[in-house]
Amino acid sequence: MLFKPDEAKAEAASRAQPPRARQRTVSWLIALVVLGGLGYLGWTWWTTQQQQSAARAFRPDTTVPVLAATPERRDVPVYLPGVGSVRALNIVTVRAQVGGRLTAINFKEGESVKQGDVLAEIDDAIYRAQYDQAVAKKAQDEAQLANARIDLTRYRQLAAANAGSKQQADTQAALVAQLEALVRSDQAAIDNAAATLAYTKVTAPISGRAGLRQVDVGNIVGTADATGIVVLTQLQPIAVQFSLPQQELFRVNAAAAKGELAVDVFGNDGRTVIETGRLTGIDNQVDPTTGTVRLKAEFDNREYRLWPGQFVNVRLKVETLPQALVVPTAAVQRGPAGTFAYVIGADDTVSARPVSVRQQDETNAVIGDGLTTDDKVVTTGFANLSEGAKVRVGTTATQPTPDLAPRKREGRGGKGGKGGPPR
Repeated sequence: MLFKPDEAKAEAASRAQPPRARQRTVSWLIALVVLGGLGYLGWTWWTTQQQQSAARAFRPDTTVPVLAATPERRDVPVYLPGVGSVRALNIVTVRAQVGGRLTAINFKEGESVKQGDVLAEIDDAIYRAQYDQAVAKKAQDEAQLANARIDLTRYRQLAAANAGSKQQADTQAALVAQLEALVRSDQAAIDNAAATLAYTKVTAPISGRAGLRQVDVGNIVGTADATGIVVLTQLQPIAVQFSLPQQELFRVNAAAAKGELAVDVFGNDGRTVIETGRLTGIDNQVDPTTGTVRLKAEFDNREYRLWPGQFVNVRLKVETLPQALVVPTAAVQRGPAGTFAYVIGADDTVSARPVSVRQQDETNAVIGDGLTTDDKVVTTGFANLSEGAKVRVGTTATQPTPDLAPRKREGRGGKGGKGGPPR
C-alpha cells in the first residue's frame, strides 16, 4: 500500500505514541465537555429561578405591606433657622478711678453682684485729708464773709446819715461779693474732694456676674491699669446674635412690621427649646462677604441656660400658616416628574399623585395642593410599590407630629423610594 510522505510521518508518530497517553488525553477532553455542560445547565436553572421569583414578587395580585397616615389640618408656624452666639448685653471692666493701695476685695469670683455693691476698697488716707482741708478752707472763708457783711451794714448806715463815705460802702460791697464767690468755690472743692474720696470704694456700675479678679490686695492700682480689678458681665437679660441669608431679609422685615417676633434657642440635642425671647434688632446692612444679615434677640435667661460666648441653634418665627394640610415627610416622594405621594384607594390599590410642598422638615411636610383630609398616604414600604399595586396597611399608622422642627424650612420633595410615578 502506498502512502504520501506527510501521511507516512503522521502514521509513524501515531504508532510511536504510547496507548496510555492517548487515553489520558481523551479522558481530559471528555471531562471538560461534561463540566462545561453542567455549568451551563446550572446557570440556566439559576437565572430561571430568579426570574420566577421576581415575577412572583411583583405579581399584580400580591399585596405589599405598608404603613399609612391621613393628612390633617392645623395651624403651622413658619420658622427661619440660624446659628448664633450668646452675648452679654453689657460687659464692664471695673477699674480704679483714683490711684492707691488696694486694701480690700469684697466680692467672690463668679458670684452675682448688684449695682452699687462695693467690690473693692483703696487706701483713702490722702483723699480724706484733702476733703477735710477743703471743708476747713470753706469755714475760714465763711467767717471772713460774715465779718465783711457786718461791716457793709455799718458803712451803708453811715453813708445814709452823711457820716461816712459812700465810696467806702461800695468798696465793702464788692469785698462781700468776692468772699461769697470764694465760699462757692470752696464748696465746689469740697464736692470734688468728696467725690474723689468716694472713688476709694470701687462699686459695681451694673448688676451682673463677677469674673475672676485681676489684682490682689496690697497692689497699687490706678486709672491707667488696662486689666482693671474685675470684669462684670450682665447675664439677665442676655442677647443672642445670629445670621440669616439675605434672601430672607424682606420676609423678616415684613413680619417685624406687624409686631414682635419670637425667637427660640435650642439645647444640645438641636430639638428641645430651652429659651424663648424676642427679636430686638436687625442690622442696617448685609455682610457682602457672606451674603447674610445679622439679627439680635433678647432673652430673660432666668435659669442661666445661656452663657456668653456659647454657640446655639435658633429659629425665628415669621408667620403662621392657618389650617395647613400636614403629612409626615416620609409620605412625600420624588420622581422624574417632581414630588408625589402614594394614595391608597378604596380597593387598597395605590396611585401616585403629584403634590406641591410648601415647606417641610425631618418629620412633617406642609402640602400646598394634591391631597385632602379624606386621603390616605403611604409612609413606609415603598420598595415594592408601583402604580396600581395592591397594599396591605399595617396596624401602626404614622401621623404628623404636632410641630415642625426648626432646621429645614422649605421642601421640594421627600426622601425618594425605589418606586415612582409613571413618566
